[in-house]
Amino acid sequence: MIAIIDYKAGNLTSVERALVHLGESCRITDRPLEILSADRVIFPGVGAADAAMGVLQARGLDAVIHEVVGRSIPFLGICLGTQIILGKSEEGDVVCLGLIEGCAEKFPDRERKVPHMGWNSISVLRHHPVLAGIDDRAQFYFVHSYYPRPERKENMIAQTEYGVAFASVIGKGNIIAMQFHPEKSGRHGLDILKNFCQWDGTT
Repeated sequence: MIAIIDYKAGNLTSVERALVHLGESCRITDRPLEILSADRVIFPGVGAADAAMGVLQARGLDAVIHEVVGRSIPFLGICLGTQIILGKSEEGDVVCLGLIEGCAEKFPDRERKVPHMGWNSISVLRHHPVLAGIDDRAQFYFVHSYYPRPERKENMIAQTEYGVAFASVIGKGNIIAMQFHPEKSGRHGLDILKNFCQWDGTT
């Protein structure tokens, strides 16, 4: 079973529908025992980092996520779920989960229109099982004003150009996270979700 963490974000059901389409058993839940007993965990989200962290902390889900990662359960972050696993975010100047060292920074609006919204490609920097079969021609759907900037280059798995080159996929151990929405990215997004459903959390 795949647990989709419920912290009142807006795209939970679209993730659920994508997984059901792939024939995967999944559940939207905020119950710690269900999350910790899952085979895999997805941490999706849209909205503001400070509000999302407030919900996680109020429900004790911040500690649950740390335990998921500590147990080596394969873990996928999507969009805001990618930013919140970093150490902090400029959005609300909030301390985040700190699972990967780094910060979510705002796009410089002098370069391109903000938010970054629509289809864009990724350049894979290093092999990862969840990106197997994905090449630089693949397009994915983005909608965000902040982007992840990990401190360590080894945590960057893919990058995207939008005025600046930013990390569009990051990872560490049993964590992989992507700034785009695979559940809204057609065939290539479904390929990524299918790969995640088969991933054992190792690279």
